[in-house]
Amino acid sequence: MITHIDLSSVLQRTVCDLYSNLVTRPTGAAVRTEIEHQLRESGRPTLTVIDFSNVGLLDFSCADEIVAKLLMSYCERSGGNAVPSHESPAGYFLFRGVSEAHLEAIEVVLEHHGLALVAQVDDGAAELVGAVDEDERDMWYALADLGPSSPLEVAAMAGVDEATAASQLESLHRRRLVMRFGSHFAAIDPLLVRPAP
Repeated sequence: MITHIDLSSVLQRTVCDLYSNLVTRPTGAAVRTEIEHQLRESGRPTLTVIDFSNVGLLDFSCADEIVAKLLMSYCERSGGNAVPSHESPAGYFLFRGVSEAHLEAIEVVLEHHGLALVAQVDDGAAELVGAVDEDERDMWYALADLGPSSPLEVAAMAGVDEATAASQLESLHRRRLVMRFGSHFAAIDPLLVRPAP
């Protein structure tokens, strides 16, 4: 199931319909609370597209309240990395319409909390943002190039052994940067959630 959430619409419903800027911590908390409410109502594991396309400004406090705390509600910290919380429903996120101006605030809060996410940037491409090491980044891009694949297939593409690929893919899955379908993995990709014509 794919859920689309337009942040500017959530902002207008919950705080004020006169502007599209996400500034102040109380504004961010109100928006995140509404997003969490929508996700709880869906009741199933889901890929959620959080759309920044119509958001003007995003300050650090709102990035912390909306992005970091939303991710932390699906993950808990373990050894410096985020892993899924057993109390939260399984879910994955793609952050769409993220501009360079948004990225500045988002990257700071992700690094601070040891989190990472998949963002669809202005040119439509997906990229990893936040606390991701080079091995994780290389594995994610190899999987993104291949499409849904087994660890053996990703190992061949990435030039590592199967055990290393399986371990890194599992780590990316725990961090909600790739999805798992049985024995196969898939990178979170904008092609999965093309907007309707």
